[in-house]
Amino acid sequence: MSSENTEVDLGQEQSQFRSDLEKLRQAIADVLVGQDEVIDLTLAALIAGGHVLLEGPPGVGKTVLGRTLAGSLDVQYRRIQFTSDLMPADIIGTYVVMESQGRRRFEFQHGPIFTNLLLADEISRATPKTQAALFEALEERSLTVANESYPLPSPFFTIATQSLGDIEGTFPVPETQLDRFFFKLVMNSPTGGDLETILGRTTEPAKDAGQRVVSGDRVVQMSQLARQATIAPDVLSYAAKLVMATHADNKAAPESTRGFVLRGASPRAGQAMILTAKVLAIADGRTDVSRDDLRRVALPALRHRVALNFEGHAQEAGIDGIINDILGAVK
Repeated sequence: MSSENTEVDLGQEQSQFRSDLEKLRQAIADVLVGQDEVIDLTLAALIAGGHVLLEGPPGVGKTVLGRTLAGSLDVQYRRIQFTSDLMPADIIGTYVVMESQGRRRFEFQHGPIFTNLLLADEISRATPKTQAALFEALEERSLTVANESYPLPSPFFTIATQSLGDIEGTFPVPETQLDRFFFKLVMNSPTGGDLETILGRTTEPAKDAGQRVVSGDRVVQMSQLARQATIAPDVLSYAAKLVMATHADNKAAPESTRGFVLRGASPRAGQAMILTAKVLAIADGRTDVSRDDLRRVALPALRHRVALNFEGHAQEAGIDGIINDILGAVK
């Protein structure tokens, strides 16, 4: 095949990629009002093969986002409501005794985590032991039960939620576990015209569910295509510098990092930034990642991976502000 034909085929694939991504985005935006950036970055994480943590006050649409995405994808969807009495076996599954022709045998019954799209609602309300079962799945994409490993379906995408500022009756997710999420996305309360639109839509007669516009296999294909996007050495270096500048002992770190940060981001932050930036590049009709792509994903990729020191907590330093300082300092 000639290079010209290859370029034509690649161009057609990219065009179809953008078309399918826009169908998904529009299907969600038709339901979830005023959260365009959250929608775009959630889809970027989906295509990049990562997971997202949604944080915000009750009633802003965290669950709606997961449910609407599930309705737009032709995949298996499950929702788990995390509570203090939820046990690991409730989400993973367990062995049960089966009897056939007078013989008994153990058979593993898969739990709800064996799905393509998982909505893990209010994860901080589950005990650390149950949280650990979820995070094993996020990291390994498989689960071990009684020394047997069970792979999860492909694609496997988790949207986890937690309420902003909700402390009573919760078990805060350890910072080392938060590293499993590509993004931590903050959903704010709607204001002005967005609130009026929401009130109007949610008090009208219910509409029929929308069509499923993209299959699970297509999501996998889109993920493979996005990885083909290129990143120039200087842009790759920029991504590394952003991550390193979250560490207090780094020379390029701004004053806020050196004064208020106990622990900076891990290499996973850089991986998440680059993979999602590749999705944004293809979605924008380009095959190369730009610094602007990286800057767009830096805040959600870094904010849950940076830990404040005692002084940072005492001064009520904002992690988002520190990351914005980093974006201003790193060239």
